[in-house]
Amino acid sequence: MEKLEAKIGYAFTDKTLLETALTHTSYANEAKQKVPNNERLEFLGDSVLSFVVADWLFNGKARLPEGELTRKRASLVCEPALAGFARQLGLGQYMRLGKGEEMSGGRNRASILADAFEALIAAIYLDGGAKEAADFILPYVQNAADAGG
Repeated sequence: MEKLEAKIGYAFTDKTLLETALTHTSYANEAKQKVPNNERLEFLGDSVLSFVVADWLFNGKARLPEGELTRKRASLVCEPALAGFARQLGLGQYMRLGKGEEMSGGRNRASILADAFEALIAAIYLDGGAKEAADFILPYVQNAADAGG
């Protein structure tokens, strides 16, 4: 986990948040004892991500109309974009997956990676606050936007 913390530039105070963010439902379902999975964090992370991107676009894109802002935000928070951000981090290698998911290529599945990226955002938000979450998100978003995303 320390390696991932170094990659993301954030050290968790509550390491269980990071562990939960990286735990897929398939792992939790196969565990002998109850293990939390990343679905609730994914829910929160989606909202934090959308807010951070909307704020960045609104304040940084000179007077674009609402429709254009909406299109740009959608392109930056969609599954392919988030899976790409997760791949840049190598997030798949840190995931806790069930045996079946592991064997069927889950570590590189776009939906799993995108969900884990959102869960990671929520974990950072809960552990460190909105500024830390935005500091994590914005480099990915800015690079994607510069590349035409």
